[in-house]
Amino acid sequence: MQYAMSLLEAPFELIKSGKKTVEIRLFDEKRQKLKVGDVIEFSKLPALSEKMSVEVIALLRYKTFKSMIEDLGMECFGYSSGYSQDYFLDKIYSIYSKEQEQGYSVLGIRIKLIEQSY
Repeated sequence: MQYAMSLLEAPFELIKSGKKTVEIRLFDEKRQKLKVGDVIEFSKLPALSEKMSVEVIALLRYKTFKSMIEDLGMECFGYSSGYSQDYFLDKIYSIYSKEQEQGYSVLGIRIKLIEQSY
């Protein structure tokens, strides 16, 4: 199955460069349909004209963003160990609310780039 999702510029570029191998999302209705082997076409915000495709190679469920980061470390999200977990969590909570996190739980989507941006 193929899905379309949008990404802010920074995470888009981190995936494109190979530095980010796990995308973070809420485990909402759309993400509950994801399966290993599915393809996601990411479009870069704001214009959505630059795109790339990735293959889902693992789905990692967690109760909270913090537990995910503690388990996986910062590097798979494109951040070196020089960044604090609090800094990264603040960035996540600027996109998702704690209420959304509690309502849905969270999903780490381990990905492999299969088609460069076009």
